[in-house]
Amino acid sequence: MSQQKQARAVVVGSGIGGLTAAVALHQRGWQVTVLERAESLDPVGAGIGLAPNSLRALDVIGLGGTVRDLAAWQGEGGMRAPNGRWLSRTDSAAASERFGGPLVLLHRATLVDVLRSALPGDIVRTGAAATLVDAGEPGGRPAVVRTEAGDLQADLVIGADGVRSGVRGVLFPAYPGAVYAGFTTWRVVVPAPAEPFPPHETWGRGRLWGTQPLKDGRIYAYAAAHAAVGGRSTDGEKAELLRRFGDWHHPVPQILAAAEDAKVLRHDVFHMSTPLDTFHKGRTVLIGDAAHAMCPTMGQGGNQSIEDGVVLGQHLDPAASQAQLGAALAAFTADRLPRTTGIVAKSAKIAKLAMLDSAPAAAVRDTLLRLASLGPSALALRAFDGVCDWQPPQRTYAARTPVHQARQAHQA
Repeated sequence: MSQQKQARAVVVGSGIGGLTAAVALHQRGWQVTVLERAESLDPVGAGIGLAPNSLRALDVIGLGGTVRDLAAWQGEGGMRAPNGRWLSRTDSAAASERFGGPLVLLHRATLVDVLRSALPGDIVRTGAAATLVDAGEPGGRPAVVRTEAGDLQADLVIGADGVRSGVRGVLFPAYPGAVYAGFTTWRVVVPAPAEPFPPHETWGRGRLWGTQPLKDGRIYAYAAAHAAVGGRSTDGEKAELLRRFGDWHHPVPQILAAAEDAKVLRHDVFHMSTPLDTFHKGRTVLIGDAAHAMCPTMGQGGNQSIEDGVVLGQHLDPAASQAQLGAALAAFTADRLPRTTGIVAKSAKIAKLAMLDSAPAAAVRDTLLRLASLGPSALALRAFDGVCDWQPPQRTYAARTPVHQARQAHQA
């Protein structure tokens, strides 16, 4: 962060949070290198929902409008029971009005392409496994990251390497790590069925299913169920889904019929039920699942990673003195740790409610959901108060970037 040379940041991991942080820091004038152990940036074949909070974060780096243009949900949606009965209804206009913008469902590959397009071609290095060797010291020695091609010294290292973060393990070796949440998930993207349907999430006993449309005409479906950690079906995951969900309401059977077994993704859910005390140490900081892995029941994992990346960029001035880096990272932790800790806890509570096994308990839950939906706004929306209405802590700086200026010129 010397004014004699360009400050250098190394991002370990090229997921959504890592790429967002890379864009934010690049736009602020940092020299950024992203190290990704995989041979390509091709993400898993699944969808992701971006809520108004992360879209406002993307506005900061000039990408919010591009993503909003991909919004597909229009009209009614809500929560259902396995027989198709509505438990809680809402619509896209009510959600947009309550939180100041739409919910956008898109394929992860599309989002990665949007983020990647905002970076110069030489920033992301694939096939580059990385290990943090030294977290560094603000005002003192640089951080060091080891790769097969040699060691990299950096003014800043960002650990964006996921729920099993190696960077986190080096920074906080006594931390117990993420724990199994008690259920596994499946995800698949298929062509839309001929008969239309409103987007929904369906809660059963120890199981849930969601079906959401994408802008390109395909359908993103996801499911969750209690299962032993590490379990896999001997006759394929499509067969497992048919056993668990094949008799649920339309369009679940049609989605399963269209699914290819080889493209059904299954992942156990791990979350950080014990929060970290801090997200940074020395010149190194954690973001995304490396810092606060959460259950997917609020759909906020990727959203919080995007917030992390943008807020980190807002705090880190590349022209600041070396000694000021520690204060900037402390301010980032102060901004992000309380918020993400609360969302991790709330996601876990909703997961327990959604995954109730007991028939009487599930019946009481469903009755309460129906009664709550009779109020002035659907329970499904009220659950996101304080989450989706988040605003970035500083005004945007995207208007000063070449990406944003080029988009403005094109629109003119």
